[in-house]
Amino acid sequence: MTLVLNQVTTLFLAIALLTLGMLLVKKVGFLKKFCIPAPVVGGLLFAIFATVFKSFGWLEITLDTSLQSLFMLTFFTTVGLGASFKLIKLGGKLLVIYWLACGFLALAQNTIGVSMAYLFDLHPLIGMMAGAVSMEGGHGAATAFGQTIEDLGIQSALSIGIAAATFGLVAGGLVGGPTVKYLISKHNLKPSEIDDGIGMPVGETEKPIQTDAFFTQILLITLCMALGTYLGDLFSAATGFVLPGYVGAMFVAVIVRNIMDKLNPKTVDMKSIGLISDVSLGIFLSMALMSIKLWEVADLALPLLIIVFVQVVFIVLFGIFVLFRLLGKNYDAAIMVAGFTGHGLGATPNAMANMAAVTERFGPSRTAFLIVPIVGAFLIDVFAIPIIITTINLFH
Repeated sequence: MTLVLNQVTTLFLAIALLTLGMLLVKKVGFLKKFCIPAPVVGGLLFAIFATVFKSFGWLEITLDTSLQSLFMLTFFTTVGLGASFKLIKLGGKLLVIYWLACGFLALAQNTIGVSMAYLFDLHPLIGMMAGAVSMEGGHGAATAFGQTIEDLGIQSALSIGIAAATFGLVAGGLVGGPTVKYLISKHNLKPSEIDDGIGMPVGETEKPIQTDAFFTQILLITLCMALGTYLGDLFSAATGFVLPGYVGAMFVAVIVRNIMDKLNPKTVDMKSIGLISDVSLGIFLSMALMSIKLWEVADLALPLLIIVFVQVVFIVLFGIFVLFRLLGKNYDAAIMVAGFTGHGLGATPNAMANMAAVTERFGPSRTAFLIVPIVGAFLIDVFAIPIIITTINLFH
């Protein structure tokens, strides 16, 4: 028996699963502790049930996920609109060092993934899906690029990327704290700041979102989306390189953001952009995860776990022996290593959770809470995405 859901019903189901995921994350301690995203929880639950139903021959569910690309495009555009060069200047030299380290990490993760794919006699792009795409990129990039790679004829790329991102997310939450505790204990590090109760960066003054300002953000987002998709098509046609439309939209958004910063800094309202970003990412991930075919990755479970394990070992060693030294071998550097481990294996919320757990015990670090979110939330993609695209074009 086959159940076919149309576009609207699929959208409803994605939102329902996202809501269920939110409830479970609040109620289940493990999910909350490791900052597992709500759409991952809801979407994976559905994917598991769908796999069980299909395996026993009870029911096969067919979904219409045609709206997924729209939400994906919107999300990556909001990421670009957050990339203000003024924030880079605010972070200073340490931000640049941290940012460059993230770029190197993306290159290293792809090298590890592709190399180990050859070792296991897999297609190199399967290895890449367990590299920077799913590690530094997280579920968002794994979903976006997974679809792109499947379009190139590599089966199960999306499912593999999602699985790797999930393994990495949990690992990032597990190893970040112990790694930094080791650094603090070994070097007898102390915070340089007075604990005034401020661990997180100071945010903007709370004010209600105005309708006209909100529509201005929608105007900017859709402008960047339109120009970006044309840019992607033109670039691909002119060079022969694959440049997905959402990548073009993100880079157009970076340009638009910094032009607006010069003309009228108040035009871009990050509170509205953040809201649109959260909604788009949530629906996009929920829709992607609920439609993955888990039965396709069963045979690759062991190689995938081994690749992710190697990625975890590498980032821990790099954090301890390289990044910690580059950032000054002090308390702030140790806290930034916690953040680096979190978003280098999963997501920025993971990074923030790692740092919050450590600073709650050992003391505040304003420097870390300024630099890590800025790089982890959007600047990281400026390096990671070109590296990923180059890898795709080298091996497809």
